[in-house]
Amino acid sequence: MHFRADSDHLRLFRDVVSHKSISKGAAANGISQSAASQHIQELERRLDATLLDRSTRPFTVTETGRRYLKFCQEVIHRCEAFEAELEQLKNEVSGTLRVAAIYSVGLTTMSEVEETFRARFPAASLEVTYLRPERIYQSVEKELCDIGLLSYPEPTRELEVIPWLNETMVLGAAPDHPLARKSSVAPGEIDGAAFIGFDHDLPIRAHIDRFLREHKVHVQRVMNFDNIQMIKEALVLGRGVAILPLRMMDAEIQDGRLRAIRIDTDGLIRPLGIIYRRKRPLSRVARQFCDLLQREFSESGAGVSPAVAAAR
Repeated sequence: MHFRADSDHLRLFRDVVSHKSISKGAAANGISQSAASQHIQELERRLDATLLDRSTRPFTVTETGRRYLKFCQEVIHRCEAFEAELEQLKNEVSGTLRVAAIYSVGLTTMSEVEETFRARFPAASLEVTYLRPERIYQSVEKELCDIGLLSYPEPTRELEVIPWLNETMVLGAAPDHPLARKSSVAPGEIDGAAFIGFDHDLPIRAHIDRFLREHKVHVQRVMNFDNIQMIKEALVLGRGVAILPLRMMDAEIQDGRLRAIRIDTDGLIRPLGIIYRRKRPLSRVARQFCDLLQREFSESGAGVSPAVAAAR
């Protein structure tokens, strides 16, 4: 049997399996669904084996298909490692970096990061997608993006974590709330307060719940949301108080719609980190992007207003 494969065809099969869809895999590679189907059929003919069982919806990958997928991934990784080595020999930072980020990072940081990055590296480009945390892990693992930016990052067998930023957490409230008159509060002063929190499946919810238990604070939960923006809207409407990253309240503090009250305790922070695949070396453009985040958009306070800096 004579068999030959190029990197474009290897990436096509990898993306078809990752998306569990021939049409989506084709779109990711800029070709039509019919062209992708024809390629896979021709590949199966040459191998004299079935790679995808199309009798199920979505299709399932056969044992031969799984082995071929592993072959595709290994060859692609070696090609990318070689390309990364070539990039190191060049002075110009170029290429496309695919970034997946949680929504709150986009609200406060990414627009300025993108502007700075593009000004500094005009030959490089960024593709930023905003997702829930669990989908960021999946996207990096399946190589649908190059790096992920999220809170409370956890390393896995497949993923490595680069620490980025520790965000100060504060008590947020509307200006007319009784606690808003204070510059700081002890944890016990939150006891019994109407409290707006996060949904149970989010890491920040577990972190805040643990903080409240450790300080024997009991709150009246009135609302739960899956994103910071909705919590801030509920705070503005005077529905209660919430514990949020200070940076996330920047615009509302400047507009006078919210107050940030320091909580007298150590260690109440939201860690942000960068995740990437262990077996896939970071390209030069990815390393430059991570370096930019760590040096210029970290605890130094870059990208925040004087009002937020003063509230720290």
